[in-house]
Amino acid sequence: MLRLKRRGSGAAAGSDGRSGGAERTIRQAGAALRTVRRAGEAMRAVRRFTAVCCTLAMLAGASAGIVRAAPSAGGEAPSLDIYAERRAMFERVSMLTGIPWHVLAAIDQYERTLTKARPKSRPQPKGLIAIYIPPARWAGELNPDEEETDPAVIRHFGGIGLDGNGDGRADRTDDEDILWTVAQQLLKSGTSEDDLAIGLWEYYHNSRAVQRVLQFSKLYAHFDRLDLDEHAFPLPVRADYSYRDTWGAARGWGGYRIHEGTDIFADYGVPVRSTCYGVVETKGWNRFGGWRIGIRDIDNVYHYFAHLSGYDKNLKPGDIVKPGQVIGWVGSSGYGKPGTSGKFPPHLHFGLYRDRGLVEWAFDPYPLLKKWEREDWQRIRNGTYR
Repeated sequence: MLRLKRRGSGAAAGSDGRSGGAERTIRQAGAALRTVRRAGEAMRAVRRFTAVCCTLAMLAGASAGIVRAAPSAGGEAPSLDIYAERRAMFERVSMLTGIPWHVLAAIDQYERTLTKARPKSRPQPKGLIAIYIPPARWAGELNPDEEETDPAVIRHFGGIGLDGNGDGRADRTDDEDILWTVAQQLLKSGTSEDDLAIGLWEYYHNSRAVQRVLQFSKLYAHFDRLDLDEHAFPLPVRADYSYRDTWGAARGWGGYRIHEGTDIFADYGVPVRSTCYGVVETKGWNRFGGWRIGIRDIDNVYHYFAHLSGYDKNLKPGDIVKPGQVIGWVGSSGYGKPGTSGKFPPHLHFGLYRDRGLVEWAFDPYPLLKKWEREDWQRIRNGTYR
């Protein structure tokens, strides 16, 4: 860093006197940098002590649900569940910053879904945390070393990377450093609900990202757990229904298009159930899908239920649902103005759309429907079917 400054000063000087002034400036900058580093060491010592206290407190409360027993093949002692490990880290940073744990968890989950949607442009997470911060943003746009870990140097080049565990390094591959860095970015706006929404906008500059994080946060806060991956078949598996893979089939009403989903044929009035833990995102009429409901799950996938004959009257956008919860009934609505019905046999059109950050792409739901159907039958055999 100092050599870069010296080259810049020498090129602008052109005389011994002015070069000497540049050298004095460099020495002064070096002294200031050493002062900043000493202050940073003191702050890290305080933060390290606080983090240890918080960790001890959380370990003492493990019986309250932070640690869960995981079965092992050989009857060995249970290990920390990965969800519990993440939860413990979120809660520790929450205690230090005042940001609710479920907001931090939601950011991590949103980033996890982006990596799943764009595996070629984002590295796979190697630790507990899936938040990805590009090297230039972490270390600074003009920093010649994208792998810089010195917090003072990173700050000098305008990077956001911080030391979150008090080891003196700001490592963008370290879970604690990453989570602490993101938390500090949010704290610039405050910790109230509105402030956090503003902070998310300032961090992502993407309204869809803000919406997704707040939706995930709402789910985590409501259920008070991270493992919300369970799914259910959209119709009761004991009902009389039939379906096959019709993904990509031609459709002609309203102009040529392909079929983006699976049609499950059943009688009028058969209950339609939520397939996931999620937030109701859309409810109302669509000229193609008729009366339809859209639900966003924790994996950032939009579940689309169309051609309904009616809804649960208490359900509204923003409500939280869980797998197996009745949300409507099979019908034949659609292909016209509101209320149009009967242009085709009664069935549920079910579609899935993955959010890639800026756009959503449909994908074939048939394989997952078969999987969820098998899982529901297994629950019936186990006596856990809802």
